[in-house]
Amino acid sequence: MTTAEDERRPKVVAITGASSGIGEATALRLAAEGAGVVLGARREQPLKDLQARIAEAGGQAAFVPTDVRSQQDMDRLVALACERFGRLDVLVNNAGVMPISPIADLKVSEWDDMIDVNIRGVLYGIAAALPVFQLQGAGHVINLSSTAALQLAPAMAVYAAAKQAVATISEGLRQEMGGAVRVTVVYPGMTDTNFASTMTSPGLKAQLEQRRLTRSLPPDAIARAIAYAIAAPQDVDVSQIVVRPTG
Repeated sequence: MTTAEDERRPKVVAITGASSGIGEATALRLAAEGAGVVLGARREQPLKDLQARIAEAGGQAAFVPTDVRSQQDMDRLVALACERFGRLDVLVNNAGVMPISPIADLKVSEWDDMIDVNIRGVLYGIAAALPVFQLQGAGHVINLSSTAALQLAPAMAVYAAAKQAVATISEGLRQEMGGAVRVTVVYPGMTDTNFASTMTSPGLKAQLEQRRLTRSLPPDAIARAIAYAIAAPQDVDVSQIVVRPTG
């Protein structure tokens, strides 16, 4: 059971994929608002750099190299939050990959990557955080899906399926928790990140890079949506947020 004091206390937020893009923007925004942030990503140096930036601005941050495909890594991320700050209030499952291609190209290893990172990584995050949330009697899972899950386009079937799975898992968790744990799904539209870095199809990569340069959201637009969901009163569950560029 949460109290008024719990509502006022600064949040402790763990973020995957925190080394760049939406994860980095979310960490910077939440830390600036007073949250303690726990940063997870595969690359250690960008995490160190981000922690230093947050500290220089007067914020609090901890980090641990984290591969969301590893259940042990996700357990370590949640454990660090509890060790450093004494609790965990919010888990932001942000890490994702997008090596899209037509199904007929049969890029099976890339399908595996999308399943392992975009689905399995979310499940490992939930598995790590949920026992802590249940012990505390409160918590908040925020999962990043994509507008690709809402409107399918050619070459995006596997990616869209993975992101739709994130939405389905999220809704199932929300129903099962019965209000003790809040669950939010954020559907970002085209966002100015390095999402195309995992793509191996030169033509598709060039097309998406052009769209990114001309019709994309800044990562902080998604960070603001995440902050909005977190700031809602404990008895309010902002279940879904769709954020698209106006173009």
